[in-house]
Amino acid sequence: MTLNIYAMKTFAEWFDDLKARFINDFITDNRWKFLWNGLGVTLKITAGALVLGVILGFLVAAIRATHDKTGKLRFLNVVAKIYLTIIRGTPVVVQLLITYFVILAPLGVNEITVAICAFGINSGAYVAEIVRAGIMSIDNGQFEAGRSLGFNYPQTMWYIILPQAFKNILPALCNEFIVLLKETSVSGYVALQDLTKGGDIIRGRTFDAFLPLVAVALIYLVIVMILTKLVSILERRLRSSEH
Repeated sequence: MTLNIYAMKTFAEWFDDLKARFINDFITDNRWKFLWNGLGVTLKITAGALVLGVILGFLVAAIRATHDKTGKLRFLNVVAKIYLTIIRGTPVVVQLLITYFVILAPLGVNEITVAICAFGINSGAYVAEIVRAGIMSIDNGQFEAGRSLGFNYPQTMWYIILPQAFKNILPALCNEFIVLLKETSVSGYVALQDLTKGGDIIRGRTFDAFLPLVAVALIYLVIVMILTKLVSILERRLRSSEH
């Protein structure tokens, strides 16, 4: 009985302490706004980088696939290979720092634009290989069918090959976008107050690391779980449409 009372008192003290820390970390001075505003910055960067990565990725994939199938665009293929080697072989943090301090910051470009460019260029390399794999997985008979319909190579690629490839690679692309969201957590290196930086600011003001960082992790986790669920629904629909 004595142990139960002691355990209840200990739990009550722990709960009161947690409540006080929660109020100090998030309620006092509206510190929760650091997380809310940081989430908005994170989503802006992710959306912008997503658009840039898809455009760049499809362009590079088309160049490489065209060279592989026809032997044309040799110079552009070399440029694309150099781009893929550099981007996939160096850390995204280093790419972000180079993009900001070496390339764009001297031109007066704002931090969000810098982050969108850096993450978009990084994501484009991975999207390119995903798309190229999808294009190369399409049977060569589809190209011949396009030619028999009177299409030239670009028309065959646009109207016949890419729609089929896109359907095959869509789940992999969605997973790449989830990775992109998490990679933006290093945006604070260029003085951006993203979600992760927002938690770090709270930690610096309250000297309490536990709740702010756990809150950041939970927000990322919830977003990723939602996106993962959407991807699984998409995959089921794609499988059902094939039957």
